[in-house]
Amino acid sequence: MNAAFAALSLVHLRTLDCLLHLKNLSHAAQRLGCSQSALSRQLAHLRQAFDDPLLVRQGRGYVLSERAEQLRAPLQDVLHSLSALPQPAAFDPARCTRRFCLAASDYVAEHMLPLLVAALEREAPGVCLGFRTWQAGDYPLLANGEIDLATTLFDDSPPNLHGRVLGEDRVVCLMHQDHPLAAAERLGQADYLTYGHVRICAGGDKDSFVDRHLRAQGLQRRIALDVPFFTATVQVVASTHYLATLPEHIARQLCLRHPLTWRALDFVEHTQRYWVVWHQRWQGSPEHRWLRERVFALWRQSQFSVQGSSPLSP
Repeated sequence: MNAAFAALSLVHLRTLDCLLHLKNLSHAAQRLGCSQSALSRQLAHLRQAFDDPLLVRQGRGYVLSERAEQLRAPLQDVLHSLSALPQPAAFDPARCTRRFCLAASDYVAEHMLPLLVAALEREAPGVCLGFRTWQAGDYPLLANGEIDLATTLFDDSPPNLHGRVLGEDRVVCLMHQDHPLAAAERLGQADYLTYGHVRICAGGDKDSFVDRHLRAQGLQRRIALDVPFFTATVQVVASTHYLATLPEHIARQLCLRHPLTWRALDFVEHTQRYWVVWHQRWQGSPEHRWLRERVFALWRQSQFSVQGSSPLSP
């Protein structure tokens, strides 16, 4: 028995069953709630464990190898037997007394926390919440349990994390409604570089793609202010000629409540993906599952979410 086979877990078996059933990596990733790159890593481990390709590329799709065909029925039997094991008692949120820690931006704290706290007061009054601003290097805090759940931006979830995509959005440029650039329909690169910029340095990666694009041309924008808060960014942009680069759905909401406007970028295209992420150690926890499903449902209902502003569909 090789080491890869000996290290197979129930998660690996369920992943294999899903792959053998769907024969499509993107569809399987969506069903399993993980990124396609994370699923590709699991498939590589399974191929090593069984010493077989399992899924074989044919045209634009996949077909099962002979070994994979042989595995389908026994794998179903194993998973069926495991599903027959006694299940834990049903989780009752009204009796839960756990403390959870959430991490996100101050924008999420301002607009989503009131909805979540109100829901918890009704449904799980014994639950307590802590909140901290999410930083790009905070992934170890998910692993050690200091953070239970985070909302952030990235293209693919890192290893050992489970996640659920909340939506997608493009990035735009926020400015004062009387800004000299407000007369343009879209912003060109030269205009974008003419003014100073406010960069929101906390939360997910919102705008480094712009800096990478500019560096490739030997250019850089002037970061006049680095600040971790959306609220401070709004106040500065509303009282200066500085620009801020941020997701369109947030820009739209801010423009409804402040003397601001936004313009699309004409020189670079970038789509961001919003995730709720948690460490795999909590994947099977009934309490944790209930919390993340509640957060996801409230996000979808909120007018401040990415869905509330009709951006790109997930």
